[in-house]
Amino acid sequence: MQELIEACITEIQKALIGKEQQIRLSLCCLFSGGHLLIEDLPGMGKTTFAHALAQVMGFSYSRVQFTSDLLPADILGVSVFEKKSGQFVFHQGPIFAQVVLADEINRATPKSQSALLEAMEERQVSIEGETRQLPEPFFVIATQNPMSQAGTFPLPESQLDRFLMRISLGYPDPAAERDVLLGNSGRVQLSRVKHIVSADQLKQIQQQVVDVKPADAVLDYLQRLLTHTRQSEDFAYGLSPRAGLALLRCAQSWAFMANRDYLIPEDVQMVLPAVVEHRLREHSDMQGRTGEALGQRLLQAVPVVV
Repeated sequence: MQELIEACITEIQKALIGKEQQIRLSLCCLFSGGHLLIEDLPGMGKTTFAHALAQVMGFSYSRVQFTSDLLPADILGVSVFEKKSGQFVFHQGPIFAQVVLADEINRATPKSQSALLEAMEERQVSIEGETRQLPEPFFVIATQNPMSQAGTFPLPESQLDRFLMRISLGYPDPAAERDVLLGNSGRVQLSRVKHIVSADQLKQIQQQVVDVKPADAVLDYLQRLLTHTRQSEDFAYGLSPRAGLALLRCAQSWAFMANRDYLIPEDVQMVLPAVVEHRLREHSDMQGRTGEALGQRLLQAVPVVV
């Protein structure tokens, strides 16, 4: 499986040059069965990255451009009366795809944002009194612009908690940017990205991730991290048990990607910022913004061995 994972990384790098760490974290999120939030400035390659990831997996792909006038029915679907049959026929919305890109999710109103809550948690949607199952696998990649930009609505904590990881792509390095300037942009290279992993292979990887065994010492370390966020005055509130499960599962995926069937503290440390920073808030921050430095501060405050 490790050769398969490395092949995926190589293919995605055709469209997103110089971002191996972000690609590995995204695959870690996918292998853990969660959803991914990408926060960055417009024009940084977020949409291209989502498309490349779907292409490598060979999944059905849909994109929803979130705007202030977007309605929940535009995401979930709606029943339309057809004269020929004399019946209402349900027309599926873009949510019925294996990879759904929620582009600029924080430009939509909270009502439209909430349309994703049940889908992301239960892998199903309730429409017009009927529950409809979503395809398997189901992976939401949402992008959002920084809150400092105009026309954005902050995601509530309940929505943020549905995302297993939050990452940022950042500016490209000089060599990667030179390739873009010479015409080798990610959009141009998307056609070269090959299908590597099937849905069955992904399911097998996700099952093997669960088999990675955490030692008691690693679990003790993870619990000390959780406890510190709940007791320290630096944080407005602590991490929930669901956040602890998310951290453990992502650490298991990271260990699996490193070809290990056991956990070490470094696995927890590598994924912790992406898993917890959007779930934490500084006690002194009255605007409810999550801080990018909180993950590193947490790692520095809690020793690996006591």
